[in-house]
Amino acid sequence: MDISSHLSFTNPATGETFGQVAMTPLDQIPTIVCDMRQAATRWAEKSIRDRIRILRQLQHLLIESQDEITALINQDCGKSRQDALIELLVTVDILNEYCRRAPQWLRRERVSSGLYFSKSCYVEHRPHGVVLVLSPWNYPLALSLPQVLAAVLAGNTVILKPSEVTAATGVMIETLLKRVPELAPYIRIVHGDGRVGAALIAARPDYIHLTGSTATGRKVMQAAAEHLIPVACELGGKDAMLVLEDADVDAAARWGVWGAYFNAGQTCMSVERVYVVESLYDEFVRLAIHYTEQFKMGYTTDLNSPFSVGPVTDPRQVKIIERHLADALAKGARIVTGGQQDGMFFSPTVLVDVDHTMLIMQDETFGPLMPIMKVKDEAEAIRMANDNSFGLAGSIWSRDVRRAERVAKQIQASSFIINDTIAQFGIPMLPFGGVKDSGAGRTHGKEGIMQFTRPYSYAIGTPPLKWDIATVARKPGHYALVGAILGVAFGVTMHQRINAAKKLRPSK
Repeated sequence: MDISSHLSFTNPATGETFGQVAMTPLDQIPTIVCDMRQAATRWAEKSIRDRIRILRQLQHLLIESQDEITALINQDCGKSRQDALIELLVTVDILNEYCRRAPQWLRRERVSSGLYFSKSCYVEHRPHGVVLVLSPWNYPLALSLPQVLAAVLAGNTVILKPSEVTAATGVMIETLLKRVPELAPYIRIVHGDGRVGAALIAARPDYIHLTGSTATGRKVMQAAAEHLIPVACELGGKDAMLVLEDADVDAAARWGVWGAYFNAGQTCMSVERVYVVESLYDEFVRLAIHYTEQFKMGYTTDLNSPFSVGPVTDPRQVKIIERHLADALAKGARIVTGGQQDGMFFSPTVLVDVDHTMLIMQDETFGPLMPIMKVKDEAEAIRMANDNSFGLAGSIWSRDVRRAERVAKQIQASSFIINDTIAQFGIPMLPFGGVKDSGAGRTHGKEGIMQFTRPYSYAIGTPPLKWDIATVARKPGHYALVGAILGVAFGVTMHQRINAAKKLRPSK
């Protein structure tokens, strides 16, 4: 068997290989895209109510299959069964919200016709056609299915290419879809590495949604630009947590370490750097050490795992974490707790004496490291938070919520949570995405569905057409009349409108 033609399934916690899947042959990809384009016409003809009915069948199946799903994700990613269940919970919550709200969001809208009084004007939201979803390995269910199902709900067919790192979850999704016969023909799972992804883009889908690294985002956008394919990218982050002098320091430390170490730090919106005002710094560090040392590192297949931190899922990410840690230590940072590594496992680690010359404060680490930096005041915290090329999310800690909101508005990121960490991603109605090097486009919320549609406009006239504003304006001698209408209809002040009204008589 040619090993290069297959993707192996490897448990990152144990190193055990537990299966494989054949990579999709590159020469089949144009045919796959063509087939999905033909299927898109049939799917788009279904009513929104019919699509929802079919997706509710999948929702039912996901709930009934929760033990099967969490067991596979546990094996594929190394995360605990509880963390895998959280991933499923977020997925089903978003699907449920979309099914509730899609009829309102996707219906045809009547809009104002302005001065064209004789016209009825509408905006209709139509699907793109074939949507390509490129999903990552850190949350192989929650960062793939919600995007796929939003696109399908909007009337598209979808090709999903899961990450090759967690290919087993992709196979599981494929198996689940086959158990919903009315849905299966409209979603195709394609297995492979970056070569398969490149071939999919070259086959010219109608829209691309990517969740991945900034480097991958640039490559995808460059390839898509050759064919003018629109792309939404949810990319990396280097999210800042700001602890102001009026914060509840105990709560900030307790939830700060949670945001830093959840899923072994492999979350795009993890707490990757912390700025604490000098009056609270020592106490915050003490508490961060205390709460960090309560985290247990390990792996089990049990439903109720005692371990809160599992392994790093991708071996390539291990090298990045090692490099960031070595760079920080070489430049003067100190480890005050943690710092141990055992293969794919990194113990939760608190670092102090960090600064912005270090990779750990500038580049995405994607691991269970929590660097804490002392700042003089709020202004310096804001300045340091913005001294970064990423702009995904952030956390502000203050007992004064209005103050925290004011600070949040000054941070160059697109998503914030006040007095908590990372939880906003799990709220279905909040759009999520980045600015700067963290990407473009949004997932979740109304924007998460509408991105998968194109607006089409209609202006309907009722015969016989006796006149409209354009014909009046072009009639000889009506220049002054139309100018007066301009002032009456759109004058900013009452005086401007009255003066225009005085001119409302046709020129002789």
